[in-house]
Amino acid sequence: MLAADPDPLAADVRRDVVAWFDVHARDLPWRAHDRTPWGVLVSEVMLQQTPVVRVEPAWRAWMDRWPTPADLAAAPTADVLRAWDRLGYPRRALRLQECARTVVERHGGDLPDDEAALLALPGVGAYTAAAVRAFAFGRRSVVLDTNVRRVLARVAAGEALPAPAQTVAETRAAAAWVPDDDAAAARWAAASMELGALVCTARAPRCDACPVADRCRWLAAGRPVDAHAHRRRTQAWSGTDRQARGRVMALLREAIAPVPHDAVAAVWPDAAQLARCLDALVADGLVVRDEPPGDDPDPAATTYRLPAERHPRPPRAPPTPRPPPAVLTHHHDPDRRTRDLAGDGRRGPAVPRVRRRAAAGPTRGVGRGSRAVRARGACGCCPGCSA
Repeated sequence: MLAADPDPLAADVRRDVVAWFDVHARDLPWRAHDRTPWGVLVSEVMLQQTPVVRVEPAWRAWMDRWPTPADLAAAPTADVLRAWDRLGYPRRALRLQECARTVVERHGGDLPDDEAALLALPGVGAYTAAAVRAFAFGRRSVVLDTNVRRVLARVAAGEALPAPAQTVAETRAAAAWVPDDDAAAARWAAASMELGALVCTARAPRCDACPVADRCRWLAAGRPVDAHAHRRRTQAWSGTDRQARGRVMALLREAIAPVPHDAVAAVWPDAAQLARCLDALVADGLVVRDEPPGDDPDPAATTYRLPAERHPRPPRAPPTPRPPPAVLTHHHDPDRRTRDLAGDGRRGPAVPRVRRRAAAGPTRGVGRGSRAVRARGACGCCPGCSA
């Protein structure tokens, strides 16, 4: 178990791991010098339980399409879900769009760097807030993903793998390894994470390529087996609800119109399981189910589609009655043409034509949208005029 007190190994390990990172770090777009805080947040959300090789092309396409929170906030939710494609766990896409809308509404479209403000955003937890502070703003934070936890478990605690659930004690112990300086802390976070991803891997660690192998307590102890193996659950895929949900989402992403129930039923053999998954997808806001009216709708007439928007706009007000066609008074002078406003409540109260002519003067856009002025004469106001 990690110790909360400062470890005498910490300074030397940090120095060598950062030096290794300076040489071996992958050239990832969210690490570029022109990266934006929003781009870093998008990458962190996408990288949750999805490998870099699948995230990188999706991230590039996403940021080309929606480079700012305001861009994503205004996008149709169906487009967002289609762009998420096969990254998995599509609820992340919905939460990311909710986050974008919150950033626009509360922070003027700029991602905050304050930890409390980040944690208040939809879909942002302790890890994501810490990662954004470190990688986007260069601030000191305790960044603990599965890779960093594994590195510290082996080097500092001498364990094969960390416990399945992260504890307060583990977080406190990891904080003792983080330098006090902002820039050095952010560099250590990135370097330790990269070491865990490329060298100190879970199943086949490459100890011969590790820059701190001579100080690794797990290696010195003879690489003991995982003491927490009995507590770990393996996630199956075949036949699971996740697989069924994925097939439904793939079908709807590719559809250009609402999909009939029979077509959805064809993607999964277990009807009861499919019904359960469809109910869950609808409840999560990932799918819209359109049923025919009536107390007992016919399932065969039900259709499914992606949501148009995550937060539907309020219904429009009923249209106002169309006013009677405008009556034009011809003066043979385009600068003095007038319109009778009698009965047109949108433009102002009705006034006698003579008074309106004197008060209104030149009027721009007269007769705009009116049937009476579709064919205009030479003066611009009267049909058939030759003036």
